[in-house]
Amino acid sequence: MAVYLYDDPADIPKFFPFTQSRPIAELRHGAWLLRERAARALGPVAGHLASAHLADFGDPDSAPVVPAPGSQKPRIFLRSTFAVEEQELNLAGGGGPPGVRLTDAAGTSVGAVLAGSTEWAGPPGIATSWPAIALRGRLLAGAWELVAHLGETLRADLEAERAGRQEGRVPAGCTVLGDPDDLFVDQGTLVEPLVVFDTRGGPIWIQAGAEIRTFSRLAGPLVVGRGSRVIGGQLRDSSIGPRCVVHGEVSNSIFLGYANKAHDGFLGHSIVGRWANLGAGTITSNLKNTYGTIRLNLGGERVETGMQFLGSLIGDHVKTAIGTMLPTGCVIGTGANLFGTTRPASSVPAFAWGTEEPGRLLACRMFLQTAAKVLPRRDVAFDDAARRYLESIWRHATGQPCA
Repeated sequence: MAVYLYDDPADIPKFFPFTQSRPIAELRHGAWLLRERAARALGPVAGHLASAHLADFGDPDSAPVVPAPGSQKPRIFLRSTFAVEEQELNLAGGGGPPGVRLTDAAGTSVGAVLAGSTEWAGPPGIATSWPAIALRGRLLAGAWELVAHLGETLRADLEAERAGRQEGRVPAGCTVLGDPDDLFVDQGTLVEPLVVFDTRGGPIWIQAGAEIRTFSRLAGPLVVGRGSRVIGGQLRDSSIGPRCVVHGEVSNSIFLGYANKAHDGFLGHSIVGRWANLGAGTITSNLKNTYGTIRLNLGGERVETGMQFLGSLIGDHVKTAIGTMLPTGCVIGTGANLFGTTRPASSVPAFAWGTEEPGRLLACRMFLQTAAKVLPRRDVAFDDAARRYLESIWRHATGQPCA
């Protein structure tokens, strides 16, 4: 049965700035993308139902953004913000006409199984009168909850991963503090001597193709994704996606993938979008001087997160200059380029050019020229589809023609 993940319009502002440039289910929750969680629980994902400006979205190994599918056969539709757990479902026959409502434990609708004769009409088309099946999982309120639940989610994910593995393998010349069986080192990794792995707080997973250099200290729960490089510093309680370069002090943070933090600087309780580059000495604040809870400015709305620790939400393709200091609860829109003597505000518009002149934009032409240089560095083609996608997110964010 085909699985489709839909971005509920009510969710899109709460997952800003990432919804400017990607479907919600292409965000990382624990060790997995939300899309990968859905696939593990329900089967392969056929596509995302997302905002029109994302029509040409195409991350490496991602599911495509598709039009609403027809009604030829039964289909599963799942709300992108529902982090579904693996479970056995009895969906034989597609639930019969017109469909079955999928809910969380509290009874909130999180999707539907539609019979072949039923058209997808979006979330309003899910009738409360339909028979319901409750799914195990968590309905996320906003992007900040990816950070708020990171530690517990990583521990659960890595405990499940451990169940299918043999004894842990300690690389030569390295030290493990805690249970060596909680260190998962895949084949095809490079781990240099004099690396410390601390598994007392949770397991550590080093995925295939990753590289861990001498004088790095890694503390669980932690995932270092495929082809990523840790080139020094201290990492803990974090989920590093594929093809990243990471250095310095990183705590309770998520890298979606294909991003650079190759120098010193503290990153705490933050999310780093794809193709972001954090210049040397970029530092996040993740705690107010008052120790109070942190509010975010998401799409013009002030949101109370209830979190005491929260750093920055850094959108895709963001670039920061050396010595950039980001305030607590900073939200940086897609493609923003931060430099200058003025510190960034707590909310930075998409494609902002510098911090000195509010309203100044990074030109679309310059954005595309930079992307054309950056993507091939990670073996990703800058082709016509990539150009159309990048032009579309620039136009959508700025409201101007791409020139």
